[in-house]
Amino acid sequence: MKKASKFLDRNIAYFLILPAIIFIFLFSILPIFESMKYAFFDFQLNDQTKSGLYMSPNYNGTLYQETVEYILYYLDIEESVVTKEASTAQIEKIRGELSEYETYMTEKILKSQTTPVFKIDAEKQAEIQVKNQTLMQSLEALYETGDDYYSKDDMLAVASELDTCIIESNFVGLDNFKQVVMDERVRYTLMITLIFTVISVTFELMLGMALAMIMNKAMRGRGIIRTVSLIPWAIPTSVAALMWSYLYNGSSGIVAHAFAAAGLIQEPTALLLSAKGALGAIILADVWKTTPYMALLLLAGLQVISDSLYESSSLDGATKWEQFKFITLPLLKPSIFVALLFRTLDAFRVFDLIYVLTGGGPGGTTESLSVYAYKVMFAQTRFGYGSAMVLIMAITVGIISYAYIKLLDVQLIGG
Repeated sequence: MKKASKFLDRNIAYFLILPAIIFIFLFSILPIFESMKYAFFDFQLNDQTKSGLYMSPNYNGTLYQETVEYILYYLDIEESVVTKEASTAQIEKIRGELSEYETYMTEKILKSQTTPVFKIDAEKQAEIQVKNQTLMQSLEALYETGDDYYSKDDMLAVASELDTCIIESNFVGLDNFKQVVMDERVRYTLMITLIFTVISVTFELMLGMALAMIMNKAMRGRGIIRTVSLIPWAIPTSVAALMWSYLYNGSSGIVAHAFAAAGLIQEPTALLLSAKGALGAIILADVWKTTPYMALLLLAGLQVISDSLYESSSLDGATKWEQFKFITLPLLKPSIFVALLFRTLDAFRVFDLIYVLTGGGPGGTTESLSVYAYKVMFAQTRFGYGSAMVLIMAITVGIISYAYIKLLDVQLIGG
């Protein structure tokens, strides 16, 4: 009993964090590994031969059976309309070939299979391809007899599906990553994402610093000021984007008309219908939305700094600027690092704000990497290529994090 109690005392921390570890593994680590797996395959849901992850050749037995049924159905139709004996004889020949084909498939291929799609070896694949070619040649010979036919195009199209039943391996290795690197649209969306990230985070840092210092002052109504200033951050991003879309509306939006009156844009409708105007509008909405978040993180760092440091520096004759430069900024560096890191990573993967406001338009000029990846994966259903793009984004995020650590000279635990 004592041993069990000692064991529990020594390891209680591991038991307490176990639920969090399980949660992180299921919802963070496992999806990452799944994405990594898809990135090495040409996985496309809109292509029947690439709708799975196949390391070796496979065969779609269900599609084969459906195809044979349709071929027999069209043969019955053709047999009812042909008038020449040669055509009838050719149809009977095709029926015999189909019968032999079905016997072979039943005894050699489908007999021991329990799943619709299953692996086949190279020898069986070659035999099936020969039988498909023979059947297709017989069908083409049928339609060369010069008789009247009703379903020629449908018959040949359906028969070609027999080759589709053979599913080649769609493992492509690093080809998806090479395509992403060579994709001009990826490079353009990366440039748009970097422009958005740099400009928005820069303004958010400056405005957040000013707002944090105001909220850190001892003044009447400080609690109300803090509460009101955090309202934009509390609004869900999609709701905020929808609200700004009304303000930017060319016909009735207050902001659009105000910008036009100030000469910033030629006319109210140009705000979201021009490349520079739309990107500027997105940046403005993002700065309004997330500056309070930056201010909140910096405010936490400001409140850790002791007032005695400012008092003693004042006695030594330090000005407000010198106090800010030599006391506030050095001691606030860890908080600035956290704020910059979190906001930069969040801005780099921006999706909902752009998707609701412009959808990446006009003409893809405001399309971020996340929006493009979404379109590739869910509009085009190219999940392999999209997964490779997302992994490259993750690597880029890691590079950004490392750059922040080096530039701000932040000492990590154990560093």
